[in-house]
Amino acid sequence: MKRSLIGLLGFLSLLQTSLSFADNANGKALFVQRCAVCHGPDIKGTGPLANKSNPPTPDLTTAAFKKRLNDYPGVIVSSIILRPSGSLIPKTLRENGMKIPPHAWSVNDLRDLHQYMSDVITKKR
Repeated sequence: MKRSLIGLLGFLSLLQTSLSFADNANGKALFVQRCAVCHGPDIKGTGPLANKSNPPTPDLTTAAFKKRLNDYPGVIVSSIILRPSGSLIPKTLRENGMKIPPHAWSVNDLRDLHQYMSDVITKKR
């Protein structure tokens, strides 16, 4: 347990220190291909599957989420994507006949997606 926590902290520090090198085009492509089906292009939980999960897809533009994203760069995005014990996303996709191909996530991908979402939320794009 201690070893995995140290590994996670090291991973997150790499993600946080590299945010200034984010590739917004990659972040946007990842979001559109992998997240917009539930979160919608506006990140407000307006995608076609937004109300088909339990709980429904949240609006990520709220002040509370924005604060979490800023306070814990990389943690929110990577914890959802890597979700070691969660099945909500795969279950929702499966129950609605949607298939999103597997993706080998890199640190750069997680960084780029985090930065893209942050930019959309703060209207920097």
